[in-house]
Amino acid sequence: MTENKMQLEEQVLTISSEIPKRIQNALKNAEESKQFLDQCLEQETHLVSSINSHLLTAQPWMEDLGAMINQIEEIERHLAYLKWISQIEELSDNIQQYLMTNNVPEAASTLVSMAELDIKLQESSCTHLLGFMRATVKFWHKILKDRLTSDFEEILAQLHWPFIAPPQSQTVGLSRPATAPEIYSNLETLFCQLLKLQTSDELLTEPKQLPEKYSLPASSSVILPVQIMLTPLQKRFRYHFRGNRQTNVISKPEWYLTQVLMWIGNHTQFLDEKIQPILDKAGSSANAVLEFSRGLMMLVLEKLAADIPCLLYDDNLFCHLVDEVLLFERELHSVHGYPGTFANCMHILSEETCFQRWLTVERKYRYKNLPTASRKLQFLELQKDLVDDFRIRLTQVMKEETRASLGFRYCAILNAVNYISTVLADWADNIFFLQLQQAALEVFAENNTLSKLQLGQLASMESSVFDDMTNLLERLKHDMLTRQVDHVFREVKDAAKSYRKERWLSLPSQAEQAVMSLSSSACPLLLTLRDRLLQLEQQLCFSLFKTFWQMLVEKLDIYIYQEIILANHFNEGGAAQLQFDMTRNLFPLFSHYCKRPENYFKHVKEACIILNLNIGSALLLKDVLQSTSGQPPATAALNEIGIYKLAPQDVEILLNLRTNWPNTGK
Repeated sequence: MTENKMQLEEQVLTISSEIPKRIQNALKNAEESKQFLDQCLEQETHLVSSINSHLLTAQPWMEDLGAMINQIEEIERHLAYLKWISQIEELSDNIQQYLMTNNVPEAASTLVSMAELDIKLQESSCTHLLGFMRATVKFWHKILKDRLTSDFEEILAQLHWPFIAPPQSQTVGLSRPATAPEIYSNLETLFCQLLKLQTSDELLTEPKQLPEKYSLPASSSVILPVQIMLTPLQKRFRYHFRGNRQTNVISKPEWYLTQVLMWIGNHTQFLDEKIQPILDKAGSSANAVLEFSRGLMMLVLEKLAADIPCLLYDDNLFCHLVDEVLLFERELHSVHGYPGTFANCMHILSEETCFQRWLTVERKYRYKNLPTASRKLQFLELQKDLVDDFRIRLTQVMKEETRASLGFRYCAILNAVNYISTVLADWADNIFFLQLQQAALEVFAENNTLSKLQLGQLASMESSVFDDMTNLLERLKHDMLTRQVDHVFREVKDAAKSYRKERWLSLPSQAEQAVMSLSSSACPLLLTLRDRLLQLEQQLCFSLFKTFWQMLVEKLDIYIYQEIILANHFNEGGAAQLQFDMTRNLFPLFSHYCKRPENYFKHVKEACIILNLNIGSALLLKDVLQSTSGQPPATAALNEIGIYKLAPQDVEILLNLRTNWPNTGK
C-alpha cells in the first residue's frame, strides 16, 4: 500500500507539472493564429480595393472589346453563310463538269455529298439558304435521274424485262447470249449509280401513303432502281385492274392477287441471282426480292382499299374476298418469305369498319361446316340467346324512352327491332336454317319435347326455328308502333276540337261560293298531321313508316266518321264543305305514300258520297233501303253509287243526317 501510495504521488506530481506547459503552448498557438488571420484580412481588403479599381479602369475597354467581338461573330456568321453557298456552288460546278465529261458515277457521288449537306442544314433557321440548297439538289437530281432512268430502262428492255412468263420459259432474263456479260456489266453500273440517288430521291419525293385509318407500319421508300423496275408492272396492274376492263371484276379478287403472286415468282430468281449481288457489292442492306414485293404489295393494298367499301355489305362477295386474301397472305409469307412486320393485306382488313363487318359475317356463318346437326343446333341456340339478350336490352332502353315516343332514340330502337325481325325472317327461308329445322324436328320428335301441333307446324314449314324469337320481336314492334300511333292520334284529336264544332247545318251552298276553300277550323288538324308524318317518315325505315301511317289512317277514318260525321247534321253546303275538306285536303296528305289514299278512308269517303247525293238519287235510295232492307237489291243499289264498306243500316243513318230534303207536307 505504501509503495502504491508513493507511485500515485509521483504520477500526480508529474501530471501537475506538465499541464501548465500544454496550456501555455495552446495559448501561444492561438495568439499566432490570430495574428495570421489579421494579416490575411488586411491583404483581402487591399486586394478587393485593387480589383475594384482595376474593374473601373477596365470597364470602357470591356465595352469596346464586346462591341468588336459581336462584330467579329457577325462577320464569322456571314463568312460561314458565304462558305455554305460557295460549297453548294462548288459541288454544283463539279456535277456540271462531270456531266460535261460524261463522268456520271462521279456526278452521282457529288450529288450524294450535296444531299448529305442538305440533311445537315435541316435544323438551320436560314430559310433562304435551305431553299437554295433544296432547289439545287432538285435540279441536278432530275437531270441525273432522267438520264440514268432512260439508260436503265433501255438495258432492262434488252433483258426483256418484265418477265411475264414463268422462269423456266424465260428466253433472255437469265440466259447467257454473246452480249450478256456486257449487258449485265451495264446493268450493274446503272443500278449502282441509281442507288446513289436514293438519298436525294427520299429528300425530294413524298412516299405515297394510304390513309392513317389503316395503321400501316412505318417503312422507307422502295429503293430507286427497283422502283424503275416496277414501273412497267404497275402500269400493267392499273391497266387490267382499274376502270372498265373485263379483268377488273369486283367479285374476282383472286385475279389480281394471283397475278401479283405470279409476278413475284417469275422475277425472284433474276432478283436473287443478278440484282442481290449488286446490292451486296454496293454495301446496301436492302433485299432485292423484298423491295420488289413491297412495291407490288402497295398496288394490292390500294386496290383492296378501293374495292372493300363497294362490297362491304354483300355477304357473299365480302366472305369470298376475305377467303382469297387469307390464301394470298399465306402463300406470300410461306412461299415468298414476305415478313409479317411489313405492310400487308391484314392491315386493310383490320381497319375498324371492315373488321367489324368481318366479325359480323364470322358470327353469321361460323358453324356451317360443323359435321353433325346436333352440334349445329347447339350453335343455333347460342345465336338465338345472343339475339334475345339484345332484344331484352332494347326493351329496357325503350322503356326509358316511352315519354318521348316520337323522339329520335325511340325511333332508332324501333328500327333496330324491325331490322332484327326482318333478318330472322330472311334466315328462316335460308336453306341452311331449313335443314337445321328438319334436324330440330327429328331431335324434338325423339325427345317428345313438342306437341303434335307444333311438330306438324315445323314439319309443314308453317313455322321456323326462329318463330319464338320473331314473335317476341313482332310483339315489341307492334307495341312500340301502337304507342306512336296513339300519341299522334291524341294530338290530332286535340287539333280537331274546333273542326268537330263546325256549323255543318248552316254553311252556304257550293253555288253561293265563288271558290271552295278549306275550312279554317280544319287547319290545325291538317298541320298536325302533316308535321308528324314528315317527322316520322325521316326517322322510321320505309316498312315501319308504311305500317305507321296505315294504322293511323285506320283510326282517323273511324274517328272522323263517328265523332264528326255521325255526330252532326248537314245541309247541302255543309255536306259539300265536308267533301271538299276530305277529298281535296285530307286525302292528298297521304298521296305521297300511296296512289289512291281515299281507299284507306272508306268510311269517310262513302259517307261523303251519301251526304252529297242529289235529292232525286237520295230519295230513290231511301225508298230502296226501306222496301228491301238487307236484301240483294239494296246491296246492288249501294254498289252502283260506290258504296261497298257501309252496311244498308249505316247508309240509312247517314241519309237521316241530311237536312236538305224537299218539303212534301208530311
